[in-house]
Amino acid sequence: MKRYLLVLMMLLSGVVYAQDLIYTGFFSNKALNGYDTVAYFTDNKPIKGDEKYVTEYKGANWYFSSAEHLSMFKENPEKYAPQYGGYCAWAVAAKSDFASGDPNQWSLIDGKLYLNYNADVKADWDKDPQGFIKKGDQNWPKLINK
Repeated sequence: MKRYLLVLMMLLSGVVYAQDLIYTGFFSNKALNGYDTVAYFTDNKPIKGDEKYVTEYKGANWYFSSAEHLSMFKENPEKYAPQYGGYCAWAVAAKSDFASGDPNQWSLIDGKLYLNYNADVKADWDKDPQGFIKKGDQNWPKLINK
């Protein structure tokens, strides 16, 4: 059932998300649902950001758990921003389409952050992350230029 919902969401998502470089959801402008993207790298876990530490990048608001993390992001946003704009990395790679990324379903691979739709999709991603990254890197430029 979860896979059917993902397919349905992907079918509908291209129209809604095609112009957004960063996934923020329907009723929000928060990248990563307000999670601190730097924390994945420094704390090795998702940590909710604080409204005191926010910046705008690529049309989305990014929240951080500390002034230090905010500063680190501002110095090098490309280092810390999730790949494929925070959309589901598996969907970008396997389906050449958009689906939401869940900040709790994540991987750090070769110093880059990847999000996935849910735990089942992440389990599929984990079977061949390097293969999916190769496909995702090929598909992403085509998706964002639609």
